[in-house]
This record gives sequence, structure tokens and C-alpha cells, in this order.
Amino acid sequence: MRHLVVLVLLCLPICLAYPLAGAVKKDSNMDLVQQYLEKYYNLANGMKQLVRRKDSITVGKKIKEMQKFLGLEVTGNLDSNTLEVIRKPRCGVPDVGHFATFPGLPKWRKTHLTYRIVNYTLDLSRDAVDAAIEKALKVWEEVTPLTFSRIYEGEADIMISFAVREHGDFAPFDGPGATVAHAYAPGPGIYGDVHFDDDEQWTEDTSGTNLFLSAAHELGHSLGLFHSDNPEALMYPVYNPRTDLARFRLSQDDVNGIQSLYGPPPASPDEPMVPTKFIPPAPQMPSLCDPALSFDAVSTLRGEILFFKDSYFWRKTPWNHKPEFHLISTFWPALPSELDAACESYSKDMVFIFKGSKFWATRGNEIQAGYPRGIHTLGFPPTVRKIDAALSDKEKKKTYFFAEDKYWRYDENRQSMEKGFPRLIADDFPGVGPKVDAALQAFGFFYFFSGSSQFQFDPNAKKVTHILRSNNWLKC
Repeated sequence: MRHLVVLVLLCLPICLAYPLAGAVKKDSNMDLVQQYLEKYYNLANGMKQLVRRKDSITVGKKIKEMQKFLGLEVTGNLDSNTLEVIRKPRCGVPDVGHFATFPGLPKWRKTHLTYRIVNYTLDLSRDAVDAAIEKALKVWEEVTPLTFSRIYEGEADIMISFAVREHGDFAPFDGPGATVAHAYAPGPGIYGDVHFDDDEQWTEDTSGTNLFLSAAHELGHSLGLFHSDNPEALMYPVYNPRTDLARFRLSQDDVNGIQSLYGPPPASPDEPMVPTKFIPPAPQMPSLCDPALSFDAVSTLRGEILFFKDSYFWRKTPWNHKPEFHLISTFWPALPSELDAACESYSKDMVFIFKGSKFWATRGNEIQAGYPRGIHTLGFPPTVRKIDAALSDKEKKKTYFFAEDKYWRYDENRQSMEKGFPRLIADDFPGVGPKVDAALQAFGFFYFFSGSSQFQFDPNAKKVTHILRSNNWLKC
């Protein structure tokens, strides 16, 4: 299977529907294609002029990538078949990548899950809604060891609700005919939940938006699946209203995807045990208060502090005592996991994120055009293959980069590395190291993270003032 590896901001799968009828002007086509490529194929923001140029190599490649994934003839041109598919209802998760599951393989660590229907649409009777959700869950229950039970109050693993417009998760619905629903990958809090746009016309048949089909697709996301490039799969991104509801069954592609996470259903006593293909265990979600917790990277962001670990990050905000926990891809779909370093450029209102020999510039949740770039464009010698940590000195407008036992200093005003570097970390930051995993400036101090420890360093006194656990910031 070839599947997706990235997500949309705070809305793991967001389903978008486009109008199917009526003539579309050329400029409207270009705007539509631009939005489609930006949302689903990682076309950088600010490429509008390139989209309108027929000779744009970048856009041509993206169109071919889109056509290949959606099973269309790969021409690189906006033919009528391509435009027809672009206008169809679909899920809003990007279509780039080759994996059946979300980055980091998030999955439920138990086989019995609870669900709760928080409220109802007026389009259908309560019994019809209950039946559609139960049938959608049964689809996945039949091919896995998972079981589901309904609760009627309190917090369930999967909270199911109908809402309109802004509904509290920073991913507002936008009226009939556009966003259909969205769901979140497995995890605590809002993760695993399913939201349906109540401005849609929900139906038991295909005269409107079929609730069972939409619920089965979204619950696939709630269990950990991304999209498939197989047009026959339930997890294919384009909604198919011509599905035969009476004979519906999961494709083998869907079965392979969900069983890669949870395995097949248990054999009945009358069935012989059949050997199954070994599936390596998914990486464990990091535990907030694990005394051995270390971080891959740490950065400020507009007064917040972000702590990155594997495919996840904790977001510490001044207005919330409890840190938020997110997948990296919910904020930045194009970023990799297991980052090397991150730091905020206050003058540019950007966060620079490093992985291997590349770095990205983000403003808020948007990757800036022209990135990723090579780290050597910053002035590092060819011998430097990766950055271990970075921090920005807001007052002096200097950025420190740490690699192995050395560090470099970058002058943000001159946009160049300062002369006389690299220098040894041990010489200028006594008591720190010898290797730094992450770094941060806050409250007049430098904080250096090394394994499960962090060193509070006074840059004026040139000494370590406190040694703390790395997760001390997270109220552990």
C-alpha cells in the first residue's frame, strides 16, 4: 500500500467537498488547483504566480504527483478528468507519502474502547444515528481484536458530536457543501474524537451525505489509519456516493492497514490458528512524567514553549497550567519526526526547525516558501552533518548552534556566522555537556538539555546555577 504520512493543522482528517456543477472560469480553476495542491500536495504558500504559469516545473510536478496518487492519467496538465476529481468531496488530509498509518504509528494501547454520542443531528432520528455509528464501528470490529461499548456520560475514548462553524477545536466548519467531518488520531483528550458538520444533509441513503460511510471513514482515522491511494478502499480520500451500501465491505487494502496496527481478530475455538506476518510493535507514546524523559528539541513560540519528542510535542502556554500534547504533524504536516533542533527568531517571527542536513522556517503553523534549505547555507563547514541544539539570544540577536562538543554563533543582524567559531562548549559553558540535546533561552538564563537532565546556565556569571530534570517545565 502507498499511503499518506502528513496531517492538517489540528484537524487530523478534515473532509472537504467542492461544488460539482456549473462552468468554472479559468482563473477559478487556477485558484482551485492552487488551494488543492497547497492543502494536499505540500505546494508551498506564495506560489500563486507559479500556478498561473503554464510552464512552471514545480507546479507541473505537483500536478503529476496528484494525478498519480488519485489514479488518473499522468500528464501534468489540468485536463477535464483531473478538474472533475479535484471538485469531488474528499477528506482534507494531504495525499503525499506512503504509509497506512499516522506518523509515529499512534494506536490505542487497549483492545476495548468506549464511545459516546454527545449530541444528534436533526436530519435523522436518534435511532438512525445510533444505528449508523454502531454499524460503522462494526466494520472495524470484524477485522481486528477491537471491541466497542457505548457510554452515555463522562469522557469516552471516542467522543462523537455534530457541530456547525467554530466548535472549539480551532478547525471550524464552513457551512453546507464544504467541510463534511473531521477526526483525530488515537490519543488522550480530543484525540480519537469525531466531529460531523451539521450544516450537511445527513442521510441513511446516498441522496445527501451518508452518515454510515462518513462515520466508517472517520473512525478509521480515530483508530490510527491515514489515507489509501487505492480507489476501492474506504480510506481513499475522495468520497464515493455510489458505494453499494447493502453489500458494503472493507477492501483488502483497508484490512491490511488496520491489521498492521492491531492484528487480525482472534480465532474462534473451531478455527485452526493461522500464522500471521510479524508486525513490529509501534513506538510508545512518550510519558510526560517519566524520570528518564529526554527531548529531541525545545523552542519558544510567541510566548509559548514547545518540547519535541519523537513524533510528538508538548505545548506549554502561559494561560494553561497543564501542557497540551500533540502530534507534530497536526501543526506542521510537512515536517519530519524525531527533530534535531529548533529555535525561534524573534525579529522574523519564525521558528527554525532542523533535521539532518536540512532546516525549515515556520511562521505559526505555516512552512515558509523556499524551505527546506541545507544547513550549510547558514555557513557551517561541510564536515557538519547535523545540528544537535540551537537557541536564540533575544537581547543580543545572536543564535547559538551546538553540534557534538562544539558550538557556532550566528549574527542575526549581519545574517552570517561570526568569525572565531566553532569553539568548544566546555570552554564557554563550563559544567554543561559534553553533548547538548536541546537548548532554550528564558528568564535571562540559558537552559541546556542533556538526556534526562537540564542545566540552568547564567550567561553573565558564566556558570551553571541549577541542575534539574528535563521535564521540570512540564510540572512533574
